[in-house]
Amino acid sequence: MSMKRTNVYADPEDLAIIKEAAKRRGISEAEIIRQGIHLAAMANRVWDEPLFSRTFEGPGRTLSKPEVRETVAEAVRRETGSGPGSTA
Repeated sequence: MSMKRTNVYADPEDLAIIKEAAKRRGISEAEIIRQGIHLAAMANRVWDEPLFSRTFEGPGRTLSKPEVRETVAEAVRRETGSGPGSTA
């Protein structure tokens, strides 16, 4: 992978932590900084598709555990075509 050089200003305390971590982990300070840049890039990436494509209607309140179980069971029955009295 080709890389591009850039200059950034960093807090001296952060640099000291990076230096210590690099020594402890046996890797270069530059590698830790590259990992941090990658994490920042991924955290700010705009994805083409939404994470959740389906929406669900609800009562506008947090459901109880039995209500959640029944709602999931209902959805499974609808999706699989099985239900009370079916031969599926």
